[in-house]
Parts: sequence; structure tokens; C-alpha cells
Amino acid sequence: MAARDSKGLVAYVNARLVDPASGLDAKGALLINGETIADVGPGLFQGGVPSGMEVVDCHGLCLAPGLVDMRVQLREPGEEHKETLKSAGEAAVAGGVTSMVCLPNTTPVIDDVATVEFVARRARKIGLAKVYPYAATSKQLEGKELSEMGMLAEAGALAFTDGVKAIRNAQLMRRALSYAATFGLLIVQHPEEPSLAEGGMMAEGEIATRMGLSGIPAAAEAIMLERDMRLVAITGGRYHAAHVSTAEGIQVIRKAKAKGLPVTCDTAPPYFALNELAVGDYRTFAKLSPPLRSETDRQAVVAGLKDGTIDAVASDHAPQDQDSKRVPFAAAEFGGVGLETLLAITLELTHNGHLGLPEALRLITSAPAGILGLAAGRLKVGASADLVLFDPARGWKVEAKKFRSKSKNSPFDDRPVQGMVMRTVVDGRTVYTHDG
Repeated sequence: MAARDSKGLVAYVNARLVDPASGLDAKGALLINGETIADVGPGLFQGGVPSGMEVVDCHGLCLAPGLVDMRVQLREPGEEHKETLKSAGEAAVAGGVTSMVCLPNTTPVIDDVATVEFVARRARKIGLAKVYPYAATSKQLEGKELSEMGMLAEAGALAFTDGVKAIRNAQLMRRALSYAATFGLLIVQHPEEPSLAEGGMMAEGEIATRMGLSGIPAAAEAIMLERDMRLVAITGGRYHAAHVSTAEGIQVIRKAKAKGLPVTCDTAPPYFALNELAVGDYRTFAKLSPPLRSETDRQAVVAGLKDGTIDAVASDHAPQDQDSKRVPFAAAEFGGVGLETLLAITLELTHNGHLGLPEALRLITSAPAGILGLAAGRLKVGASADLVLFDPARGWKVEAKKFRSKSKNSPFDDRPVQGMVMRTVVDGRTVYTHDG
């Protein structure tokens, strides 16, 4: 399955078409014309494929919209030794991700029009996964003064966040939400009360005490969410909570949704696939922000995904170099890479009987696209031909050293998983094929 650059008609036949947005899950075919989907459906090419078309036989594997990853740290500009737009793009397409949304905590911070445009321009030039930036809610991520949100949105910023920092100042959050309500923008929060989390290394509890590590209480998440829900109620601004990880926090969001507040949230694979035991013998690759929680919290995340309280799943890709992780646990940076494991770990929700395949895929395709207003994540005539072909049953072992990401800090290293990406297509171009 070699890469192809020519524009033209390409027929994907003998596929299991899975489009969570429309509910399609059936054997069928898909036709690409140049950069877009020209036709798709169970009845397509039943009489055979016309001559002159390139044909890709999918051998009964799943053909779905390319994944939309709504939380990625790219590290460029400023920390290219950890990741670049090119290395992240290569990791993304190997994981079936065709659209990623990057946090603004780069150097310089994405808080002006020039930096927003730089990221978009660089990504287009590289030609792998599409990249869309968040912009900073506050100037320089300092939490003191609002950024020029209107201008940044016009320049292409999808939403506003202070990235890995919580917007701690309640007045600033109120102003941001009020502005968002007026102009139809979205505020994304890292929901953690900073003074409670300060100095914490892992989830507070018996294991942290036994290991002699300072803990981050689960209440830090719920307290920040409770505050923010009141501000949403006052302002009517659209609010999204990133990587929710606790039973208490999920319950706060569940109640807010029941009241009709304009609130959404996501989680990340570590919070439904791992718990605090993964820290093990001071394993720094499992030092994440928010921290891996108790088994009770992990089960609450799964329940939140099942009942729809949690709207989407994001990789929370946070590359760190060796010098940042191969150090004592207390000194190690937070974060784990996740682009190349997003699909396989999300499919555990299907393999473990929690969600059907279309429901699991929706969390990483049409759901995040819908939250951010992206025209992505759908198998739809006229849509960009961004596709992933994958074998949901094929097993493999996560070997972080083989990742395309510059950084190898995966909390899932050595984990056996099921679900292998065989081909990734962006704007009709095959940008990745699995060898072997």
C-alpha cells in the first residue's frame, strides 16, 4: 500500500464503513475524488468498480473518519527537542489522527495573531495531520489579563484555554465566559484548584502516603468545577472541562448538564484505562496531570463515558524528553505521549464491553469535532477525505521506543492492546500505511 500523490478517483471497497455521526455501520464502499468524499454507502460499486479508478481493497476492515484529537501539546515553537510539528504529525497519522488541536503553552505563547498563523502555516507545509490552535485565554498564560479573544478567533483560534494551567482568578474566568457568551466562543479549563494541587506528585491517598509522595486531592477537581459551573450559570458562556478524572468532578458536570448549562467535557485514555497503581515503583512515565486516580475514580470515568456525561476522549499528548523523565519521581515533569495509542486504548471500551464500536469511535471523531465546530470526523459526501482504515481485532504491544513521536514517555509502555491502524488518509492523500 504505497503512498500516492496523484489527484483522482480512488475507490475503497470491501470495507466495514463506520460513521458515528450518521449511525452508519455496514459493509460498503467509499469513493474519493481528489481531496473530498464523492460517494459513500453500502450499495456503492455493487455492480463492480468502473475501469480507470484506483482501487483499495479494505479486506473487511473498518473504514472510519480520521480521528480528531482535541488536546495535544506540540512543543513547537520553543521546545523542539521534545516534539515538533513534523514529529507530532508523523505520530498522529500513525495513530489514525487526521486533525489535532494544540495547546497554547509554547514559546512564544499562542496569544497573538502571528503565532496562530505560524502554527497553521507550518502544519500545512508539512502536509500530515491538520493542526488547529487553541489560543491563550490570558496574555502570556499569566492569568491576569484577557487576551485579544476576538482577533484571535478571527485568525483561526478554535477556542481559548490557559493550557495546563487552571484559570484560577474567578473574575478573569467570569470575564472570559461573558466574552465567550457574546461572541459564541468556547472556554476550555484545566479543572484543578491550584493551591490544593500545588506541590502534589500523584493522587492523594494511601498509596501516595506509603510511597512518601505529596498528594493531589480529588477534591481539587470538583472544587474548581463547582466554582466554574456557577460562573457559567451567571454568564451563559460555553465551557469545556478538559481531562476530567474523578467521580466527584464528573458528578458536578452531570448536575450542570441536567440544569441545561452549556457545558461539555472530555477525558483521556489514562483515566479510564489506568489507575494510581500504574505509578508502581516510582514510574515517572505514569506521572500525569491530572494524576492517575483511584480505581473508584477510574470506574466513574467509564460510567461517565457510558452515560454520555463525558462527551469526548482526547489523547492529552504531552511529550517530555529523557532529561525531564529519567529523574527522581518528585523532580520529573508531568505528562505522557498519547497520539499513537489513542485509538487502541479507546477501543478497550469496546473490547471490554462498555461501548459499541461506533459509540467508542464517536468519542474521538464527530464528538470533539462538534464541540469545536470543526468540519471533520464524518464520512459525508463533500467532506474532506480524512480517513482511517484499521483492524479493530489485531493485537500488538505498545513499545514506546518505536514511537514516531520524538518523546517516548508513554504510561502504556509494554501494554498489550488491540486495534491497529493500517492506513491513514488526509485530503485524499495516503499519508501512512502499516508495513507488515
